[in-house]
Amino acid sequence: MAQANLSAHALKRTLKEALVETLHEQRDLLHDVFAEVLEDFALAEAIREGRSTKAATRSEVFRVLQGKT
Repeated sequence: MAQANLSAHALKRTLKEALVETLHEQRDLLHDVFAEVLEDFALAEAIREGRSTKAATRSEVFRVLQGKT
């Protein structure tokens, strides 16, 4: 197997170029992953906030879901 004789700088530059090219080609995938991460953080924050508030009744939940506040 042939060995490449790349300097650390050349290797770093090559890896950066490959990463940039991959991100451009997979833009939709990156967007979907980022959206999922944001949703997970928002859900975790909502759970944390919910733990410090009083429990809601079933009817209160359905009233909010139906837009009848």
